[in-house]
Amino acid sequence: MRFTLAVHGTRGDVEPCAAVGRELLRRGHDVRMAAPPNLIDFVESSGIPGVVAYGPDSQKQLEADFFREFWKVQNPVTLIRKGMEYITEGWAEMSATLVELTEGADLVLTGTTYQEVVANVAEYRGIPLAALHYFPARVNSSAVPIPAPPPLIRSVWASIEWLHWRMMKDAEDEQRRELGLTAATVRCARRIVESGALEIQAYDRIFFPGLSEEWDGTRPFVGALTMELRTSTDDDVASWIALGKPPIYFGFGSMPVESPAEAVAMISAVCAKLGERALISSGVWDLDDTAYGDHVKLVGAVNHAAVFPACRAVVHHGGAGTTAAGMRAGVPTLVLWVGADQPVWANQVKRLEVGIARRFTSTNQDRLLADLRRVLEPRFAARASEVAARLTKPGASIETTADLLEEKAGVMAAK
Repeated sequence: MRFTLAVHGTRGDVEPCAAVGRELLRRGHDVRMAAPPNLIDFVESSGIPGVVAYGPDSQKQLEADFFREFWKVQNPVTLIRKGMEYITEGWAEMSATLVELTEGADLVLTGTTYQEVVANVAEYRGIPLAALHYFPARVNSSAVPIPAPPPLIRSVWASIEWLHWRMMKDAEDEQRRELGLTAATVRCARRIVESGALEIQAYDRIFFPGLSEEWDGTRPFVGALTMELRTSTDDDVASWIALGKPPIYFGFGSMPVESPAEAVAMISAVCAKLGERALISSGVWDLDDTAYGDHVKLVGAVNHAAVFPACRAVVHHGGAGTTAAGMRAGVPTLVLWVGADQPVWANQVKRLEVGIARRFTSTNQDRLLADLRRVLEPRFAARASEVAARLTKPGASIETTADLLEEKAGVMAAK
């Protein structure tokens, strides 16, 4: 069969789709993939050839004012205006790319963001749509940290979906005109659900008890999807870890912060006070060659699957993939979240009692010191080990997802 994979976002959004793409290729299918221009090299190096540029540079989007200031109190009109520009950037170009890539396709798979672009092209082509959800993106009561009556939750959720749709409506209307589709009269999220799209939940049920039942089992849970790729730093990091006590890992992926150098200095000072070693993955942070002492090692990307089990604890931004990797490793977690869906995962870390969390911008040296002392308490390590045993293995997650896509494409083709 022929599959088109079109995904936008950070590496945490792209890697799950790439993991599935590799498995589909292994099974003998034809796979065409589109990804943000800044992540094409990453995807191709993982084993998927001929990746096409799709949408704007996702790292530049993260560094934009809208993302960094979203959580600040601001004028609603200004927020909506900026949001319209932010969430529709590159819309027409993405649609044109997809029209070309989906010719002859049996199914199109996307991630959580820009689903609307893909849904309209799937409708135009008359092929099934599948999406990977990295958090509960459809109406539910499990992801809401504040108890509320179900009717109220459904009402508020529908209102948020409608507002999101209105912010992108001009771009979507233009896309649908270009495709020869009738104008949409209801919000896109509702249309996606009512179309029978396959919405795969790329996380484990344990994070949101009762959610599968709330959705009547209509959205399959497969666990987190990752390729567990080796990196050029693996051997060096393993050697450094072996020289002393297990370190604490610090990494914030693609998340930009105001002063990376100050953040690293704070981590170094706190770990020195605690007598702990710090393994810091710089990610997108631009750091100089400042020396922070023998107890600190700065590296680029690391293989979470190899490194996390060798650490005392992991400190990160709370992305879905990094959270799952920490959980699978069975080590305590401190989430210092920045934005997007990260507060949702921070809340689950606390609920499962495998660690604690706070917003990155509220962290200072004293708070980090106190948080690390707390997360290193034996009870968190014991609980983390218990939870790890209940999570889906990465290989099983990928195989199940590929099975679901084959089934969806095959059934629709048979019709």
